[in-house]
Amino acid sequence: MRTLGGLLILVAIVGFFYCSSHLSALDPVPDGTELTRYLEYEAGRYELGRYAAVVAGLVGALLSLFPKGR
Repeated sequence: MRTLGGLLILVAIVGFFYCSSHLSALDPVPDGTELTRYLEYEAGRYELGRYAAVVAGLVGALLSLFPKGR
């Protein structure tokens, strides 16, 4: 599990920076847009991709710190 955690952390770092680099070149999502409509905008997809990368990194950190459960 420790190896999987490290891999998830690596994927999360690469994914976060990939989404951030693409997001900087796009127009922002209009204010007041519902979360369910974020995927209609290209910037919204990359923004949600950044959040998914952060979650993957947190799961990877947990797997690295606690490889055998409790």
